[in-house]
Amino acid sequence: MRGVPQRKLQHLSLKGLKKETHLTRDVIRIATRGSMLALQQSRAVKEALEKLWPELRFELQVIKTTGDKITDVPLAKVGGKGLFVKEIEDSLLDGAADLAVHSMKDVPADLPAGLEIAVIPEREDARDALIIKEGRTIADLCHGAVIGTSSLRRGSQIRSMRADFEVRNLRGNLETRLRKLDEGQFDAIILAAAGLRRMGWQDRITMCMDPAQFVPAVGQGALGIEARSADGEILGLLAPLNHTQTAVTVRAERSLLKELEGGCQVPIGCHARFAGKIVELSAMVASLDGRQIFRASGVSPPEDAAGLGKRVALELLGLGARKILDEIYGVARSGEKGAGEEFAV
Repeated sequence: MRGVPQRKLQHLSLKGLKKETHLTRDVIRIATRGSMLALQQSRAVKEALEKLWPELRFELQVIKTTGDKITDVPLAKVGGKGLFVKEIEDSLLDGAADLAVHSMKDVPADLPAGLEIAVIPEREDARDALIIKEGRTIADLCHGAVIGTSSLRRGSQIRSMRADFEVRNLRGNLETRLRKLDEGQFDAIILAAAGLRRMGWQDRITMCMDPAQFVPAVGQGALGIEARSADGEILGLLAPLNHTQTAVTVRAERSLLKELEGGCQVPIGCHARFAGKIVELSAMVASLDGRQIFRASGVSPPEDAAGLGKRVALELLGLGARKILDEIYGVARSGEKGAGEEFAV
């Protein structure tokens, strides 16, 4: 991760930055998914870059990913990693795009050779948000209430809170999911608070879940800007957008993900934060039915964020998470019908 600490994108301070560049290309192409949220996030990055480098021209390049094309099947049944980034990364590798804006929770732990997450701007709210059709708390939901989510992690954790809930698959972009709730297809849905806030729809949030109990996804709430490792011109332009503390906490979380060999189809949660000058990391691995949740945590100085993630991952495996993960990965590899399909939400 390169760069200096900055405030959030819309409040970037440009004081003291070099305002000249000798870029060898006419247009800098920013690859992005085409959903309203992805475009909102990418426009924020584009506007920040335009303020930093007003003499340059930036344009968005919309790319449809596998995850965007398959909207009627649970992600866990689609299989594979990088469902929302692969085609975008291909555009970077073949030179069709110069940089890409991702939600970090969609980015696999291992990147293709020749690419890197160049910078990570300051994180938005990392928590999960519960949007209830009628009521203000989980206790207000009736017995057997139907909860919508496409995440195994969210499904496992909500089941652990109320075993009577019926968790059903909920796919589609942000506005589609909210519409399905409003139409009465669900009694409540679970979404990332960050997306709702970035869209200006925070008034739809009924309650935000405590990240200590309802653990977010790795990288949730953070954006990552990816570029070619050898493209020094683009890396230099991006550097001022980096937020050091966010980059450190995301590094710890992604180190844990890599050690567990996890992805968005596995019920793994992880949340790192700064407590003074120390990084605190808490994580969990849950069974698909929510009956077993293994939790571990640790602390480290910022320079050992990657080591912290690995140590907490190993502690989870030692507690019993290895058996859960082996079962889930086994079903995914074999393609057999099993818990991975029954609870694919």
